[in-house]
Amino acid sequence: MPSPIEIITAMTEAMAIKDYDAALPWFTDDCEYTNLPMGSVTGPAGVRSVLEPFFAPTIANELRILRSAVDGDTAFVERLDRHLIDTGWVELPVTGLFVFRDGKIAVWREYFDLNTIVRQWPALAAMAG
Repeated sequence: MPSPIEIITAMTEAMAIKDYDAALPWFTDDCEYTNLPMGSVTGPAGVRSVLEPFFAPTIANELRILRSAVDGDTAFVERLDRHLIDTGWVELPVTGLFVFRDGKIAVWREYFDLNTIVRQWPALAAMAG
């Protein structure tokens, strides 16, 4: 069975290239995804409903894992997410918390400063409401 960091890496690499069919099997059917400060959704379809529209206007994405720590079934990952849009690269520092159950992601919480990305990507202000 892959380690938590190997699972996170595989999932984020698939998300970066918008391969949702490869990314979503890493989640439990009842997973909880919280994209703070935006809110929470449940299940792989919920994850997709948040991330697919977010990634839709991107030309390329890099989700760089900078640091990670694992304690039992819980992993923390510090990332630098980079998104290429028509005006250039947008960078967002992100911290993710992952809780695993039976080799899959059962809880995923993302922490970031919304203003950091909105300043670089004004079209997101409309999405953020």
